[in-house]
Amino acid sequence: MLASEFMKKSKSSPVGHAAHTKASSSHGLAGTMERPIKITMLGAGSGFTPRLVNDVLRIPGQIGGEIALVDIDSNRLSTMKRLIEKLLLKLGAKNWKISATPDRRKALKGSDYIVNCIEVSGLECVRHDNDIPAKYGIDQCIGDTLGPGGLFKGLRTVPVWLDVLKDAERLCPEALVLNYTNPMGMLCLAAGRSSSMQVVGLCHSVQGTSHLLSKRAGVPYSSMEWECAGINHLAWFVKLSHQGKDLYPLLMRKAKQDLAGKPADPEDTGDLVRKDMMLNFGAFITESSGHLSEYLPYYRKRADLREKYCRSGYEGGSSFYANEWPTWRKKADDERMAMLAGKQPIEWERSWEYASWIIEAREKDTPFRIHGNVMNSGGLLISNLPADGCVEVACMVDRNGIQPTRFGALPAQMAALCASNMSFIDLAATAVIERSKEAAIHALMLDPLTSAVCSPSEIRQMTLEMFAAEKAFLPAYK
Repeated sequence: MLASEFMKKSKSSPVGHAAHTKASSSHGLAGTMERPIKITMLGAGSGFTPRLVNDVLRIPGQIGGEIALVDIDSNRLSTMKRLIEKLLLKLGAKNWKISATPDRRKALKGSDYIVNCIEVSGLECVRHDNDIPAKYGIDQCIGDTLGPGGLFKGLRTVPVWLDVLKDAERLCPEALVLNYTNPMGMLCLAAGRSSSMQVVGLCHSVQGTSHLLSKRAGVPYSSMEWECAGINHLAWFVKLSHQGKDLYPLLMRKAKQDLAGKPADPEDTGDLVRKDMMLNFGAFITESSGHLSEYLPYYRKRADLREKYCRSGYEGGSSFYANEWPTWRKKADDERMAMLAGKQPIEWERSWEYASWIIEAREKDTPFRIHGNVMNSGGLLISNLPADGCVEVACMVDRNGIQPTRFGALPAQMAALCASNMSFIDLAATAVIERSKEAAIHALMLDPLTSAVCSPSEIRQMTLEMFAAEKAFLPAYK
């Protein structure tokens, strides 16, 4: 497992993916890579691409291959190709070929790994995803994985994703598919139900939260013992100890002080939703408070509750993602041009993002543990969650690829919250696979936040209004 010092949040929070991607203090695994590999980056204009490619180039003993960049935005694709070529020169990586094309089928042929970072019609629809629900009283902070915003992002994105997987089945059936695109649960569930490709959904919330908890508890990360399982953004640290001592009594004392307005640590006064959930449900959850508040029916349904538990930005700011994401995108483009012009550095340490570690573990046949989003295998992984759902559990990686481990049963109250979200995700995946507006309406009727605010009739009216506003981006839904 990676060991790294969790970085303090600055007063002006880092933006976009930079808020989550941190340097790893481990540089590589034992063993040797025996072949050149081909990695296809779908959505190569994504904020993930530079760091993920940098991570791969820093794998000890890698012997090169091809990195195929795919993006339908020709400007971003061209810029990214130049940027990666400059990175190759910077690192002296002469054994890699870089290709770039808008044609994914051309790139997928012969791929060993597919890294999915696509975004479908986000700029055109982000305001609809946020503003129409806001008219109905549904206050979203991020709104890209569940709730109205997450549902409609999924309705636009999953059809393209499933087409990608169909192409992969024909062109590179042995490839390992690493998904970074949200809504994570919907994409992975739809893939598990309709594709033969080996897919794993990757997030940074387990890495980030485990490091955060070691810092809050004041114990070395490398010797902290923990177990974490659930679903993406709603996984629970059911075990958290150090040298046999349970860390929760200390963390709960601090949380009570923070929620009473008498913080134990003046530099750690936020994250109130997660702290309150820990006190009331018994364990800490992986996703940051602002986004987590959307997964629950408790914290965003009234103005007084938002004022009490939510803060600005990632801490729960209203419309935060819709307001900021277009600016983040432009900033990312500006930063890339500055890197190409030599005005900004273009070199990073290897990060804790899982992609390069999965590739290294598989190629070297050296076991490595990750936490991934995978199918529940008939209930064999988490026994008290839906058997045909998607769960987030510890997985071992070696030459055989992703091998999920059995967790067992979550505490009942934790499983129930996960199951409530899984019911929404289940119907959302059905809506995409069947192109069904009715299934989409039913999904939102089961969404915890939406159902806490609106009546079924209001939910139906809102969903149909969103379909009408995004009609051009949602072909074939009936």
